[in-house]
Amino acid sequence: MPIAQPTLSTPRLLLLPAQPALARAMLDFHVRNRQHFEPWDPKPGDMFYTELYWTIQLRQRARDWEEGRGGRFLLALHAEPERVIGSVGLSNISRGAFQSCHLGYGLDQHCQGQGLMREALQAVIRCAFDTLRLHRVQANYQPHNLRSAGLLKRLGFEVEGHAKNYLYLNGGWRDHVLTALLNPDFDPEHMLA
Repeated sequence: MPIAQPTLSTPRLLLLPAQPALARAMLDFHVRNRQHFEPWDPKPGDMFYTELYWTIQLRQRARDWEEGRGGRFLLALHAEPERVIGSVGLSNISRGAFQSCHLGYGLDQHCQGQGLMREALQAVIRCAFDTLRLHRVQANYQPHNLRSAGLLKRLGFEVEGHAKNYLYLNGGWRDHVLTALLNPDFDPEHMLA
């Protein structure tokens, strides 16, 4: 039986599980940050800036959690729980001998520089290690994304390599720095299959 995706809480943030009821708030988040995310994301399709698109996406992210493939948390300040200011995702969860996932994240341009993403990532990483019992969380960033490089380093991620032409983003192939954080308390006796 799958573990229900929890709502996580930090001193300043609520990290809400992806659910279709948050589609309008997620759409608003992406509309507000359209230019801000453009250099880091794939070119959006025609439906991307519609509520229907986000309803479908959030339904799929909820299903990913139920099926053990991933999870998406939407960030909101305690003072404004209906306004999405960021997103953190765990994707490509792999079990067996690997016990790993990828970490992705984005924060509202007007909320940067306040330590909010660090606060959110610490909570999600705890969930990945303690609730999902994963051994490794991987996160990759473009070499010129100094903000992500610094954040991941402060969280303890270690550079493991560089990937040439790793992802097709914003109209071109982009190199990425590959990093990972290992669970210091991982117990192979309690691995999930």
